[in-house]
Amino acid sequence: MRVIAGEARGKRLEALPGTDVTRPTIERVKEAMFSIVQFSLPGARVLDLYAGSGQLGIEALSRGAARCVFLDQNRDAAAIVIKNCKNCGVFDRSRVSVGEAGLYLAACREQFDLVLLDTPYRHDTVEQILPAVERVTAPGGAVLCETETGAVLPAECGALRLQKQYKYGTILVWRYEKERVE
Repeated sequence: MRVIAGEARGKRLEALPGTDVTRPTIERVKEAMFSIVQFSLPGARVLDLYAGSGQLGIEALSRGAARCVFLDQNRDAAAIVIKNCKNCGVFDRSRVSVGEAGLYLAACREQFDLVLLDTPYRHDTVEQILPAVERVTAPGGAVLCETETGAVLPAECGALRLQKQYKYGTILVWRYEKERVE
């Protein structure tokens, strides 16, 4: 697992050994995800929920995001995120938190331009968490969700509208955008 592009390009990332807690996004899916949002990354405020190793948020920072909040409920995963952020030189633009996503989002007072969701598969987690994610997504912001094929997500969730769904083998990437307030 490595950073694909930007200032930390080529840096290797660690994951928790011997577990699937930090099931990494495969590189071709990660490349596709960041191609989808490439023009909105510079200066973006990013939230990497279910961060695992932190690879998605680190990729966003490497490509020009202003800052990233990483959240995972596993303390060991959060320690890996910190280590990876330091190794990639993006720790100064990172905040790593340990906690349950629903509780974090309920208390969150920030708005994010990009929310990255790579949740555990086969638990309907994305559909359950999407309303809370909508609340913290800034107007004009985007949400990228990675799921297994066969997952069913709504076309709308509050002000979030499904823009497109991409299929990469057994993986689906869903791109939602929040309406701009004018």
